[in-house]
Amino acid sequence: MARYFRSSSLYSRRRGRNRRRIYIIAALLIVGAVIVFAYHPFGKNKEETTISSYETNIYDEMAAPVVKETEPVVEQPEPVPMPEPELVEVIPEATDDSDPKVSELIDEAMELINITPSKIIEARDILNDTLLMAMSQRQRTFVKQRLSELANEWLFSRKIFPQDTLCGSYKVEPGDQFRRISSRFKVPHEILMEINRIPRAEALRAGDQIKIINGPFHAKVYLSTLTMDLFLQKTFVRSFTVGVGQPGRETPTGLWLVELGGKLISPTWTDPDTGKTYESEDPDYPLGSRWIGLEGIDGAAEGRTGFAFHGWKNSELMSGGGSRGCIRLHNGDVILLYNLLMPGHSHVVVVE
Repeated sequence: MARYFRSSSLYSRRRGRNRRRIYIIAALLIVGAVIVFAYHPFGKNKEETTISSYETNIYDEMAAPVVKETEPVVEQPEPVPMPEPELVEVIPEATDDSDPKVSELIDEAMELINITPSKIIEARDILNDTLLMAMSQRQRTFVKQRLSELANEWLFSRKIFPQDTLCGSYKVEPGDQFRRISSRFKVPHEILMEINRIPRAEALRAGDQIKIINGPFHAKVYLSTLTMDLFLQKTFVRSFTVGVGQPGRETPTGLWLVELGGKLISPTWTDPDTGKTYESEDPDYPLGSRWIGLEGIDGAAEGRTGFAFHGWKNSELMSGGGSRGCIRLHNGDVILLYNLLMPGHSHVVVVE
């Protein structure tokens, strides 16, 4: 039994060594096959280079870019720029009751405006003369619009036209102040400061050359159309929309004068009906930003007091009668009017 055990153990050890040799040989064969496959991939000849497929692709792209077949490119014609439409100002035709000369004068004035350089003053005077002639309502509206546009150039700018008799140049003398100059030329100092771009009255200096306006300005209110025309002397400047007195408290017709000391900025006001006093800071303050007191001197206005131009913030109530007889304007418009009407000199005519 002992010999059999030793013999069996010896056999087992020999068999184990043989198996290990087989495993080692098999592993060596597998490693060799892998090495051969790596250096000699299928589909390659021995003469071919051993650059990897990634490197081969990069090399090929650098050496010979691939040209892809595409459809032939059809060149599109460049777009032809369209000319800007020429704006032609159409002058309204005359009606049967219009003066036939009005159309000729309007044509003449427009030619003076459109030439280079424009003859603004000559055109202004021609158009202003037509307002005294019979013309259609469309023609009248057209003329007033052109005159308003021209006023931005000859009146509300620093430019001075040599042939203009309504505006000119003034050399400030020692001791001059804006109030003294405005009194001399019958226009408020506010408009002189505005058109000369002088923010403070103290900035005026002797020897300065400033633009002046030969006033005064006047206004004409039309109750039937709720409009007002503004004139410098007898030359039309601009139209405004206004609100007037309510039924039973109609704005009196006739001739008014801008009251001395009657121009105020957002004054305290007491309602004569309720006795309530309003300050400018109150949310329901009714007078807007300016008050321009009027004194009645002729017609139904004669002897009447307490009437004025004043501002109004509610645009809905501007479209009809609603005041206690005063003439309302939008706040921006009443500020402009405040800067133009001269107390004691500017007249206001109110007509139906």
